[in-house]
Amino acid sequence: MKPQRKYNKEIVPTARMLRKNMTKEEKRLWYDFLRTYPVKFSRQKVLGKYIADFYCAAANLVIELDGNQHYTEIGSWKDEQRTKFLKDYGIKVIRFKNYEIRECFRRTCEKIEETVNNLVEEKETRHPNSPSVTCGDSSPYTGEPNESAKSNSDQ
Repeated sequence: MKPQRKYNKEIVPTARMLRKNMTKEEKRLWYDFLRTYPVKFSRQKVLGKYIADFYCAAANLVIELDGNQHYTEIGSWKDEQRTKFLKDYGIKVIRFKNYEIRECFRRTCEKIEETVNNLVEEKETRHPNSPSVTCGDSSPYTGEPNESAKSNSDQ
């Protein structure tokens, strides 16, 4: 039996704080790619007792950006627990290291787009009567930070 996936009101203030204080890498991914992506993403989304960096309900996808704290023994263990919890609800988790956002941004965005397209297509195949969500052939990725991301990353 799956654990109950409830909306945890106690961590909503923490999620709000994290939205206001995103890392440089989170800002770049959000402002330069996910915010205007054709399939809706949420940032710092409460899912059960966890807060996902980015969540796409249409694809049942969580994107996590991993900084140094994820490479400790306890950080790795916590990541495993979160991934298991989300997987039990049919949510796929993909992880990127912060340096991948800084150094391989285009490739990271392409990987996200490929994953979203595959998951949405798979979901539509399983549930053919659900509303169609497609990403189209073009990506909103431009390769350069937009003005809002530049000004936000300087804070």
